[in-house]
Amino acid sequence: MYQVISPVDVTWLQILFATLFALTFTWISFACASACAGFWSLLRGRATAPKLAPHVDMGRTALLMPVYNEDPDAVFARLELMAQSLVWQGAQRHFDIFVLSDTRKDDVAQREEDCFKALRLAMHGEMGVYYRRRADNRHRKAGNIGDFVTRWGGAYDHMIVLDADSEMSGDILVTLARAMAADPAAGIIQSLPLLHNRWTPYARMTQFAGRIYGPVVAAGLAAWHGRDGNYWGHNAIIRTRAFAAAAGLPELSGRKPFGGHILSHDFIEAALLRRAGWGVYMLPQLQGSYEETPPSLIDLAARDRRWAQGNLQHMKIVGARGLHWVSRVHLIQGIMSYLASPLWLMLLTAGMGLALIARFTEPNYFPDGFSLFPAWPVFDPELALRLLTVTAVVLYLPKVLGLILALRDPDVRRNSGGALGLFKSVAAETLLSMLLSPVMMLIQSRFVLDVIIGRDSGWNTQNRDDAAIPFSTTVRRHAVHTLVGLVFGAAGFAISWATFFWFLPIMTGLVMAPVVSWATGHPAFGRRLWSANVFRIPEEAAALEGRAPGFEIAPMQQAAE
Repeated sequence: MYQVISPVDVTWLQILFATLFALTFTWISFACASACAGFWSLLRGRATAPKLAPHVDMGRTALLMPVYNEDPDAVFARLELMAQSLVWQGAQRHFDIFVLSDTRKDDVAQREEDCFKALRLAMHGEMGVYYRRRADNRHRKAGNIGDFVTRWGGAYDHMIVLDADSEMSGDILVTLARAMAADPAAGIIQSLPLLHNRWTPYARMTQFAGRIYGPVVAAGLAAWHGRDGNYWGHNAIIRTRAFAAAAGLPELSGRKPFGGHILSHDFIEAALLRRAGWGVYMLPQLQGSYEETPPSLIDLAARDRRWAQGNLQHMKIVGARGLHWVSRVHLIQGIMSYLASPLWLMLLTAGMGLALIARFTEPNYFPDGFSLFPAWPVFDPELALRLLTVTAVVLYLPKVLGLILALRDPDVRRNSGGALGLFKSVAAETLLSMLLSPVMMLIQSRFVLDVIIGRDSGWNTQNRDDAAIPFSTTVRRHAVHTLVGLVFGAAGFAISWATFFWFLPIMTGLVMAPVVSWATGHPAFGRRLWSANVFRIPEEAAALEGRAPGFEIAPMQQAAE
C-alpha cells in the first residue's frame, strides 16, 4: 500500500489510510488463513474421531434451555424432539431437561407452564423434565445458567447449554457426553451448529454459506486452536464442576454499556476455564447440531446490537492476568468483529478524502525549498491493481475452497442442487453479500458509536418468524443508508468517472438497501430460489423429498418422522 501511494511528502491522511488498510486486511486474513488450514485438513481426511467412554460411564447430563419471552410451543416442540431422540438412543436415563425461564410476560409464562406439563406427561417418566421461572432475572442468560449451577449443578457431571432455537440429535448429545466422560481434562467441547429451517432469501443465503463455507473455516479453527479453543454460548457440553469452580463472571467496573454484567459471556467463560487449566476444543465433524438464523437483515441488526455491546466489553478483559494468549486472540477477534465496520468506513472516507485532495488541490512540486528538479507525485496503477487482486483473493478464497470440497463430495453436491446449483448458489451468495456488506458496515458502525456514547442495548426478544417485512418498514429503516450511498456516489462523480466506478459497488448496496432488505426478507422469494436450485443445503434433502418447499418443518424432525 505504501508503494501504491508512493508519496513525496507523507501526510497524516496517507498514514491513516495505510494503517486502516493494514488493520482491515489483517482482519479478513484471519478467516482466509483458517479456511486454508481447514481445507488442507479436510482434503487429507485428517479429522480423527474423538475417544468415547462406554455408554454406561457417560455420567449424567443436564440439557439447559434458557428462555426469555420465547414462543413456548416452538421451544417445547424442539425439546420433545430431542428427548424422543434420546429415548430412541436408549440414553434417556443419563439426561434431564431443565427449562430455565426469565420470561417477564405472565401470559407467556403461563403457556410455558402448560407446555412443560404436557412434555412431562409425554415422557411418561422416562426422562426428568423440570421448569423454573426466576423472579429476578439478574445478569440475564449468564445469571440464569449460574443460578442453575449454584442450585442443582452438583447433581450433574455435565451440562449442555441450548439456545431457544437450538436442536440437537440424540446421537450428538450422547457422543458429546461420552467424549467429555472420556477426557477428564476437558472443560468445554463445542459442536458446529448448522443453520436451518428458514425460507427467507436472507436466511437461506446464510444457511448455505454456513453449510458450504463454514465447515472449512471451522476445521481450520479446530486445527490451530487445539485445546485452547472458544465457546459460542450454546450447543456445547460443559463440565459442571469446572464451570462452577472457574467460570464465575466478574462485574465490570464503571457505568453501562462498558460496565456492569458481561453480555457476551461465552468467550469469557471459555477463557476462564482455559486459564484454570481445562481444555476447550471443538469437534466440527460431529453432525446433528442445529440452530436458526434471523430471517432478515433488520432482525439480524436487532440481535447484533446486544452482541456489539457485549463484544466491546471485552476490551476491559483482554488484558486480564493469567489468560492464555490464544484466549486473548479470541477476545480480540470478537472485538474486531464489530470494530472492523467503523474501520472500513473510516478507510473509505480517508480514501475519498485523498482522492478529493488530489483532484482539487495543486501538488507541491518543491516541498523542500529550492531544488533543481521537481518532486513529481507518483501513483502506480499496476501495483494498485495487483494489491486489489491480492485483497480479492484473500476475501473470496474461503468461498472457493468450500465450493471445491462440496463439489468433491457426491452426496453434498447432489443434495445441494448439483454442480450447477452449487455454482448458482455461490454466485448469488457472493452478489447478495456484496450488496449487504456496506449496509452492515453502517449498521455496525452505528452500534459501536452507541456504545461509545453510553447507550445501553437493553434485552429484547429475538424475532424467529419468517413473516415478510413491509416495504415501508425497510424504506424507513434504511433511509440513512440510501442517503450515505448517494453522498458517496456524488463525491466519486465529482472527482472522476474512475473514482465513481471504484465506489460503485458500495454505493449500489447502500442506495438499493431498502429494496434488497425487503426482497431478502420475503419467504415467497426464498421458495422460488429453492425451486431454482439456489441456496439448497444437503441436510434438507431427506426432509424435503417428495414434498413442496412450502411446509415449515425442521430437517431433523422430518427425518425422525
